[in-house]
Amino acid sequence: MTTGASDEWKRWHEHRVATVSAPYGPLALTGTHWLADYPDGQLPDIPGRWTQDGDAVLLTATGTDGLTVDGRPLDGGVRLTADAGPAGEARVALGERRLVVLVREGLWGVRDFDPAAGPRRAFRGIAATPYDPRWSVPGRFTPYETGRRSVRVPNADGRERGLALGGELAFALGGREHTLQVSVEGDGSLWAVFADGTSGSTSYRFRFLRPAAPDAEGRTTVDLNRALLPPCAFADHFVCPLPPPGNTLAVRVEAGERELR
Repeated sequence: MTTGASDEWKRWHEHRVATVSAPYGPLALTGTHWLADYPDGQLPDIPGRWTQDGDAVLLTATGTDGLTVDGRPLDGGVRLTADAGPAGEARVALGERRLVVLVREGLWGVRDFDPAAGPRRAFRGIAATPYDPRWSVPGRFTPYETGRRSVRVPNADGRERGLALGGELAFALGGREHTLQVSVEGDGSLWAVFADGTSGSTSYRFRFLRPAAPDAEGRTTVDLNRALLPPCAFADHFVCPLPPPGNTLAVRVEAGERELR
């Protein structure tokens, strides 16, 4: 059983490496530009004029700017809502680059993904600890009585934003009980932002964990072998939330993804 779990982890790790190094994966992000920082609508190294227009972004450009929307050259204006899919499927392109429209707490921005980005070319892999069954333990999720609560936490870009939390995930490691405040995703799976005794030394300063959706009794598996580097470990232009209060584990989690090679 352990061998099977180890083989599955290897496949998971290989898939992760392929995903982050894909043409429009996190290593390709070269900039996140908030429109509020550019009142004239002129974004760095991006043609056209980008301005907020109510609940959308108004992009105006001429045919000589080289922008395309939905695969067609843009010569005029178009209202854009936030891109919901992968970066490679963004509506706006500039050659091989993809310009992704996003919104965070009412602030609109544009992300610039370039397959030729230096970090993507220099990528040599993710340093990860080989699978160890001791780091995969039963967990129990308890939702908050109020259903959900929001806390303000610093983000990787230095700004503070809200983080929606749905409950607590309890588990034991080495005979000691631990809890993490977790978010509940649309498919019922859980998401935790956590730090531990290795953070900032032998691993990145914080990591993500995505346990499967709990069953009807709240049971799930906490597999720290699958601790993830957050997107901001691959590019400085992501706005990852830092761990909320109480999400620093009093243990050294010598498992999962640790840092870039």
